[in-house]
Amino acid sequence: MKTSIEISYYPLNKEYKDPIKNFIESLKQNENIAIKSNSMSTQVYGDFDDVMSAVTKSIKNAFELPESIFVLKILNMDREK
Repeated sequence: MKTSIEISYYPLNKEYKDPIKNFIESLKQNENIAIKSNSMSTQVYGDFDDVMSAVTKSIKNAFELPESIFVLKILNMDREK
């Protein structure tokens, strides 16, 4: 099954840019998924298991920082195409 996830990440501290960049780079480590980023969110596309595994791992790493918020929209289709 294909899936698409739109992710908005809000680190609640003054130095928010580096955690966001690190989160996106963490997602890019998985070559089985496609990633597109813009100024408001990051979109992740691919096979459900691959996408969920990559997103879960990246969110868990980001939660090492205190006070982080993630907003996700998950679709059961590949919206990249």
